Amino acid sequence: MVRGPVALAKSLAALDVLSGGRLVVGLGPGSSARDYAAAGVPFEERWRRFDETVRVLRALLTRGAPEFRGQDYSTEGVTLEPYPLQQPGPPLWIGSWGSEAGLRRAARYGDGWLASAYNTTPARFTAAWQRLRHLLPALGKEPDTFPNGLSTMYCYVTDDRRAADRMLRDVLAPALNRSEAELRERLVFGPPKACVEKLAAYQAAGAQRIFLWPVADEERQLQAIMGLKANNQL
Repeated sequence: MVRGPVALAKSLAALDVLSGGRLVVGLGPGSSARDYAAAGVPFEERWRRFDETVRVLRALLTRGAPEFRGQDYSTEGVTLEPYPLQQPGPPLWIGSWGSEAGLRRAARYGDGWLASAYNTTPARFTAAWQRLRHLLPALGKEPDTFPNGLSTMYCYVTDDRRAADRMLRDVLAPALNRSEAELRERLVFGPPKACVEKLAAYQAAGAQRIFLWPVADEERQLQAIMGLKANNQL
């Protein structure tokens, strides 16, 4: 959001070309007032600007799309080249923690929904997903083909419970301003069996893609996760 929609559209088009047309875009306004202050953008305008940004991106990334003129942004006279390989542009997934307003925004503007793992639970994810699916038909969108994903799934797979607790307490909880107990309930930390059970619970709740984010030892963590998959535990 704070980068500006035209520069962002140019970057996304290049990424789609470089990836061979495989780009999926996750969009959200962010929640840090300090980020907005650093960019010189009023924090209280973030939602209006975000809605316009999504519409600007569609106008710039789609060949032959009509120009967009909004309160803050306009594509009048702007042509983006090269266009992305995917047409009508790469899919735009809208991030929402699951509020009513956020789900309406995802339904209205999105090609998919991106939830936040540390702001939900399997039960809350299920409720939000069902509500979103209920909103889609009125907008001409098919619930059974509308995708979702669960991002910010921070993880640390280890048989050393003390190490997992230390990562939660000393690293993640201060960074996210969340309690250790809350994060332990929602995220993938600790022994492999417990981590598999947590991921399975989100899958049962309707999560289609889960984006894992190791908080440390990234290579070893990814190897541990792939080991679970290789052993048919995931």
